[in-house]
Amino acid sequence: MQQLKGTGVALVTPFNQDKSVDIDGLRKVVQYSIDGGVEYLVVMGTTAENATLENKEKQLVVKTVVEMAKGKLPLVMGIGGNDTAKVVKELESTDLSAFDAVLSVSPYYNRPAQAGIFEHYKAVAQASPVPVIIYNVPARTGSNILPGTTVKIAHEIENIIGIKEAAGDMVQMLRLLKDCPKDFMVISGDDMLALPTVLAGGDGVISVIGQGLPVEFSQMIRDGIVGNLAAANKKHYALMTAIDLIFAEGNPAGIKALLHQKGLCGPTVRLPLVEASAALKEQLATYLKDM
Repeated sequence: MQQLKGTGVALVTPFNQDKSVDIDGLRKVVQYSIDGGVEYLVVMGTTAENATLENKEKQLVVKTVVEMAKGKLPLVMGIGGNDTAKVVKELESTDLSAFDAVLSVSPYYNRPAQAGIFEHYKAVAQASPVPVIIYNVPARTGSNILPGTTVKIAHEIENIIGIKEAAGDMVQMLRLLKDCPKDFMVISGDDMLALPTVLAGGDGVISVIGQGLPVEFSQMIRDGIVGNLAAANKKHYALMTAIDLIFAEGNPAGIKALLHQKGLCGPTVRLPLVEASAALKEQLATYLKDM
């Protein structure tokens, strides 16, 4: 899966002021990411606010992204949940012909044991017509996929090709890099740890900031992959403030505020999320101006 090496972008779903889906804004964000040099796009991830999208809206977003990006960049679809049977049914009923892989979050709220996580992904992998990337984000799910479980999945479940690791724990990341098979992709799910992950042998990142600053961020990751340490570190230090700012009041409020500053889409989010504060918007504007 070399086409998924580098920077993937977890796309936002832009909204109009009346909270309807802003397709024009979505097109602008997708084109900006493509032009900026990212390696692939992720549709219907957490950043897309998929929890508050109706099925028809999800279909519209997916259709728009596929029309714009198919043949230009690889595509990954987010399909996950905390009811294994429902996830399996969705995988079996969704047309994934335009997608190179599925990103599937670990079951949230239920807080399953490690054995339950393993069996969940075994069922997901068997149902999916395309390769699966597991997604570990304990801050959102309430449970951590321990390194031993990921290693067991990597060795025993053939259709699972990698993990998006967002535990925020570099030691856990290093254990995955040490113990997983060499052809099992270890992808950072944390923008701040993306470069350290790549320098330690990881395969890249599924990023939020990458759609706001695609040129700078994707080149940083490419520099890291080829071992151009001085250039990669210079970019990383310049981007750290932006990463801090876009997550200061939650995701995707921060990245939408940045995209709004760039004239790509509005800052609107759907409840229970709230729009970035005036103070944060001012800080982002100052950062972009100085940059």
